[in-house]
Amino acid sequence: MSQDSEPRPDSDKKAGNDRKAGDEKPVPEQHRDEAPQVVGCAVITVSDTRSLQTDTGGQTAVDLLRGAGHQVLLREIIPDEPQPMHELLTTLRDRDDIEAVLMTGGTGLGSRDQTYETVGRLIDKPLPGYGELFRMLSYEEIGTAAMLSRATGGLAGRTVVLTMPGSRAAVRLAVEKIILPELGHMVREARR
Repeated sequence: MSQDSEPRPDSDKKAGNDRKAGDEKPVPEQHRDEAPQVVGCAVITVSDTRSLQTDTGGQTAVDLLRGAGHQVLLREIIPDEPQPMHELLTTLRDRDDIEAVLMTGGTGLGSRDQTYETVGRLIDKPLPGYGELFRMLSYEEIGTAAMLSRATGGLAGRTVVLTMPGSRAAVRLAVEKIILPELGHMVREARR
């Protein structure tokens, strides 16, 4: 048998599923198992017009996080202004009990939408896959309009920061399909 026709030992591995000798679970599953089951979260809505009573997107995030057993330690609505947003995110980044900040709103292309730029200045380690996954899943629901979302995420210090559009449907998509399955895993990695 020629060298080219012999099976390569790593040809059956799926990306990200490398296994340590004797382990039965793929590495990502092992990390999820070692991750915190309860994460301390802040939910921040960026809006010039919403109140706690009218903010259905932010409330959806709170409900889904609590329903999954996480703690929502802070819920706030702030104007779409860089200065107060920057100050709040800096404060949250420096709090030990806040491990993740979920932000709704301000991710579009409108002249008042400042979330992407403001969060981008605070991110030390970008997580481009989050925004890419959000837009991919959003495309399946709303088509090419998904490209208008500037959902982004990453680490600010050791705090996970994830942004998403403010609509209830967009929040549900981001939280259920992307954030909840990996929230503890992200926090585990951020806090190592």
